Amino acid sequence: MPLPVRTLPVVQNWDCHNCGSCCREYLVHVTDEEKKRIEEQGWSKEPEFAGKSLFRRVKGRWALNDQEGGCIFLDERGWCRIHSRFGPEGKPLACRVYPFLLVPAGNHWKIGLRFACPSVTGDIGRPIRDHLADVRHYADLLLRQTPEAEHSEPPPLQGRQRVAWDDLQRFVDALGRIIARGDDRIERRLRKCLALATLCREARFDTVRGKRLEEFLAILDGALDGEVAERPEDVPAPSWIGRLLFRQWLALYIRKDTGQNAGIARRGRLALLAAAVRFVRGRGQVPAVHGWLPNVTFEQLEQIPPPWPSSCEQLLERYYLTKLYSMQFAGPTNFWLGFWDGLESLALTFPAIAWLSRAFSDRAAHEAVSLALRIVDDSFGYHPLLGTARQRLSLRILSFRGEIPRLIAWYGRTAAGTR
Repeated sequence: MPLPVRTLPVVQNWDCHNCGSCCREYLVHVTDEEKKRIEEQGWSKEPEFAGKSLFRRVKGRWALNDQEGGCIFLDERGWCRIHSRFGPEGKPLACRVYPFLLVPAGNHWKIGLRFACPSVTGDIGRPIRDHLADVRHYADLLLRQTPEAEHSEPPPLQGRQRVAWDDLQRFVDALGRIIARGDDRIERRLRKCLALATLCREARFDTVRGKRLEEFLAILDGALDGEVAERPEDVPAPSWIGRLLFRQWLALYIRKDTGQNAGIARRGRLALLAAAVRFVRGRGQVPAVHGWLPNVTFEQLEQIPPPWPSSCEQLLERYYLTKLYSMQFAGPTNFWLGFWDGLESLALTFPAIAWLSRAFSDRAAHEAVSLALRIVDDSFGYHPLLGTARQRLSLRILSFRGEIPRLIAWYGRTAAGTR
C-alpha cells in the first residue's frame, strides 16, 4: 500500500523556471531500468550524440554522462531534451523529484525542499500543496526503488535513546513553534532551539510520552525567554577552538567540487589541501572553493555588517521551518545523525550563511543572503565529507563546549545592534 505524503505547514512556493541550474550542477544516478528506458528512446541515432556515450560509471553506479556546460541531454536553450520529447515521465526519477525531497517517517512521507534551487529560495511559483499529486506519484515510484522506506525507524534522540515517531514529531513541533515566532530575530530563535535541545539532552523520556511530553516541552519553552540572552552582544564570543572548528565546517559547506560552479577542486588534491590549510589559519585570501566566491579576505568577512532587512529574516524562517518539519536534519537525509546532533548541524548553517553573505557585499542584502543560503544548502546533508567521523567529532566538541550558540550570536551581530 502506498505511503501517504504530508505537506509542509509552511507557506512555500515553487515552480520550475527552466534556469537549468540543476542540469549543470549535479551528477544524476540512474537505475538499470531507467538506463534501459533512456537507451530505448533512440538517442544514439541522433547526429548530436554520434560517438558519445549517454552514461558513465561512477563508483560502481550508472549516471547520466555530462558535457561542457552540464548534462549531456541539455540543449542549447538550456532545456532537457528528454523532457522536451518524451515529457517528464521519460526522465530519471532523480530529475523529476528535484527540488523536492521525500523523507520516510514511519507511516508517511514528509516533503522537504532543496534551497539550492533559485526558485525555492526565491519563493517563486505555485504553493507546494498544488504539487501534491505529482509528489505522491514520485513517492510511489521511490518506494519501488527503496521498499525499506515503508518500515523506517525514527532516528535516535541521542545515543540509544529513542522515542516513537509521534513523540519525535512533538519535539519537531516544539522547535517549529520557536522558529515561527517573529518577535525575535532568527539568530535568537535558533539559540532558543539549542537551549531547548540542551535541556532535553539532560532529561530522559522513558516514561514521559504523549500528552505529558507536550506539557513538559511547553514548560521548557516558557522558560527560554529568561534563559537565552536577548541580544547577540550579550553572548560570550566563541573561543579560538570554536572558531577554528567552525572554519573547517565553512570549508565544507562552501566547497563545490562538480558542475559549472566548481571551485579549485578542478585543480586537484594539492589545491584542496592548500585551501584547507588556509581555512585553518583563517587569514588572508579566502580560497575560491566555490565558483561564486569573489576575491575577499577572511578579515573582511569578520567585519560586522549592517542590519538585515526583514525579508532576510523571513527567508531564513522559511528555510529552517522547512528543514525542521521535513526532518531533513536527522536520520538518513543527514548522514544518519541523531535528532539533537542533526539539529546542531542545522543550526551551524546560520553562522555559515551569515559569514558567507558578507562576501557578496556589493549586492543588496537579500540577494547576498539568498546566494549564501543556496551555496550552504547545496552541501547540507549532501557533501560526503560532512558525514565523516572527523566532522562528527568536531560537532561533538562544538556542542560540549557550548560553541554553537556563541557562533550564531557572533555572526548574528550587526553594526546597528539588534532591531
